[in-house]
Amino acid sequence: MSSLLRNQPAELAPVILLEIIKAQTEIVRLGPDLGGVITCVATQVQHLTKASGAIVELAEGDDMVYRAASGMAGAQLGLRLQRKGSLSGLCVASNRILRCDDSETDPRVDREACRKVGLRSMVVAPLRHNDVVVGVLKIASVDPNGFSESDVRVLELMSDMVGSAMYQAVRYETDELYHRATHDPLTGLANRALFCDRLRQCVVAPERRSSQTGPGVIILDMDGLKLINDTHGHRAGDAAICEAADRISRVVRPTDTVARLGGDEFGIVMPGASDRQNMSCTAERIIGEVSLPFCFEAAALRLSVSAGTAIFPEDGTEIDVLIEAADQAMYKVKKGRVKTRHY
Repeated sequence: MSSLLRNQPAELAPVILLEIIKAQTEIVRLGPDLGGVITCVATQVQHLTKASGAIVELAEGDDMVYRAASGMAGAQLGLRLQRKGSLSGLCVASNRILRCDDSETDPRVDREACRKVGLRSMVVAPLRHNDVVVGVLKIASVDPNGFSESDVRVLELMSDMVGSAMYQAVRYETDELYHRATHDPLTGLANRALFCDRLRQCVVAPERRSSQTGPGVIILDMDGLKLINDTHGHRAGDAAICEAADRISRVVRPTDTVARLGGDEFGIVMPGASDRQNMSCTAERIIGEVSLPFCFEAAALRLSVSAGTAIFPEDGTEIDVLIEAADQAMYKVKKGRVKTRHY
């Protein structure tokens, strides 16, 4: 058994300890994919504590940023809150676990932010890297007094796991820690958390500067990756994903953010995309670029992508609505291509 779990108190049931060990095994498997690690931990700690949601927040400048979120907080990925006046910021400053049993009466919390997420009680534990607190792991409940002492112990163990994973992924450089937490290890592109962060900032920007137009979103999905994996193996599949990532990145503007959202899905945040036709032209250029011949170890592989677009505020004013609109547009295109191939 891991040294982390050898001397644990009896209040944690054996089944909980077993689940924590399984989570630790998954963390080890993820290796340097720190974004994947913190997403895994958020999901697992929510499950183990029966929380309504769980969040990993990293301290970045004066902000606490949602870099992983599950459950009720899932739609808030990329949310930025000021450190000052928040329980998470206080946790970073004090380097200790803090508990709030009712956000409506606790003066330490950002009450409006709690209402926005929908939480009433929470526990936050510090995440330490090289003896520096770099963020928090938080569990949240929609009900007051939502957590027991056993839940607090589980949170402490899981936060220690994240700290250990951070140390293994990045032994010396704190800046590298943030890069690992916000970028996809295979392609080097932004990951889903950074994609949502950039999109959220673009959506908020017009409210601060009325002269600035809102963002556009392009969602892209590779066609035929499963066939490449089945025919040539996963090394070829990974090479195809990386090639597609490079080709997409060559088409977009320097101000755009290209992200790998997971598997064979990519997303692009286009700040100031006021013209839907220009967005469609960008999507068509990407499709043409990705469709150029690609060779992997003397095998000719056919690459292609389907794309869908959405623009703020016509297609939505919330980031999850914008992403869903672009996603649905992309699947409509993909479905049409499948029907065409069958006739």
